[in-house]
Amino acid sequence: MADAVVIGAGPNGLVAANLLADQGWSVEVLEAQDVPGGAVRHDHGVAPDFTNDLFSSFYPLAAASPVLAQLQLEREGLSWSHAPSVLAHPLSDGRCAVLGRSIEDTAASLDAFAVGDGAAWRELHAVWERLRPDLLDALFTPFPPVRSGAKLAMRLRAGGGLRLARSLMLPVRRLGEEEFEGEGGRLLLAGNALHADLAPETAGSGGFGWLMSMLGQTYGFPVPRGGAGALTDALVRRLVRLGGAVRCGKRVEEIVVRDGRAVAVRTADGETVPARRAVLADVSVPHLYGHLVSPEHLSAQVVADLRRFQWDFATFKVDWALDSPVPWNSTGAASAGTVHLADGIDALTRFAAQIATGQVPDRPFTLFGQMTTADATRSPKGTESAWAYTHLPHHVKGDAGDAGLTGSWDTSEQRIMADRIEQVVERFAPGFRSTIRARRILAPPTLQSLDANLHNGAINGGTTALHQQLVFRPVPGTGRPDTPIKNLYLASAGAHPGGGVHGAPGANAARAALRGRLLSGITRAQQRGLMRRSRTGRAP
Repeated sequence: MADAVVIGAGPNGLVAANLLADQGWSVEVLEAQDVPGGAVRHDHGVAPDFTNDLFSSFYPLAAASPVLAQLQLEREGLSWSHAPSVLAHPLSDGRCAVLGRSIEDTAASLDAFAVGDGAAWRELHAVWERLRPDLLDALFTPFPPVRSGAKLAMRLRAGGGLRLARSLMLPVRRLGEEEFEGEGGRLLLAGNALHADLAPETAGSGGFGWLMSMLGQTYGFPVPRGGAGALTDALVRRLVRLGGAVRCGKRVEEIVVRDGRAVAVRTADGETVPARRAVLADVSVPHLYGHLVSPEHLSAQVVADLRRFQWDFATFKVDWALDSPVPWNSTGAASAGTVHLADGIDALTRFAAQIATGQVPDRPFTLFGQMTTADATRSPKGTESAWAYTHLPHHVKGDAGDAGLTGSWDTSEQRIMADRIEQVVERFAPGFRSTIRARRILAPPTLQSLDANLHNGAINGGTTALHQQLVFRPVPGTGRPDTPIKNLYLASAGAHPGGGVHGAPGANAARAALRGRLLSGITRAQQRGLMRRSRTGRAP
């Protein structure tokens, strides 16, 4: 019998398993798919000589994560690669905002839009550098982050904290208007905010756009050399070396609860896998509470709160094998790993408004990844392994374009939507379509079939909006990995701090499991001390 059973071999589940194994626990990870990795996988399914990431590709949060750093995955063969530039946002008139590997390069790019905007970027970066250690500590530790939160509050008080807090709560459109005279800096902030489901007019989108931009400025947007799955392979190798096991093709259908305690799981093929100490679930919140756990074990309030759970946007993705580099009309885009395609802030607002009203966007904001530019091993010399994705409404009410898309996403609708994305790319890179050797379409249902946590292609485990963050994630009053069932812990992006490949939800669940085991045989005074220590992010 294993000490812990982890449901799901995504990055959070594998991080949790590794941290438990570090403490001497025996761990068994059960994964529904035939291979581990969740949304961190690659294959050669587009063309034989091309490596394409199936889901996520660029990992600034992984580079910044103290959780992943402590695992020392480089010892397991993981290495990182960077494009010459981090990110670019070209406009149809040929101008291009570039987030460079150095702050000097970024500042020079923004000064080309408006003299003085480079200095404004430096000021935003100086704020980041002052807050970065405590901010990242607060982000990657259990909520509430008592120790790091106190340090962060002291730094804020010393540096005009109320004004800074106001800035971070601003919609990204307003933050950009207050900080920059030209469009370049505004584009970098707003495009990064829409990596999540935060429209330019959404409260808090300014803070998220600033965070992602500063992560890119400090850490870049690195990729695992050889493909996204290299990160997964390193996590699996480390776990197996420590005695853990990963069993694929084992879909969990039920968490067995006795006397209010999780004691085992049952798989689709009828196997019961017992857990001596804990069950950790790297699954979506609705799947955990709406399927794996019987309603009889949940309070009426939890059930009611879960009916209000909000997913982030649906996603539509296209992968390509290109015979040559992308023919961008802006030279700044050629060297960037990630390229944002929308002709200004107003175009981003229009895109987000169409999704909010249930319309399939006619000119979708497109995030474009140049993988060979970021990692030369991804395709033969002179070619490019590339992808693009855009967001969609979960419930389609109409098509803002003229194709009459309904959201059925049958073969015809997939082709039309993929063509629409290619037309967007073509607008900024005339001749792009002539470079396509092969393509693969991953519509929302396809993404979900490849990873059940990606409901309709929702990639963040639930909305990033303020009403479902911190103490409201995944439902009001929680913010921690503990669940209403003893020895059952939520270890997915549905828990604080949410989406992104950084391992924090898995690490927080592992710490909670370790803490829960120790609390079973000690005094109340000792329990209070351990609880205080766990809030600081230090596992007892």
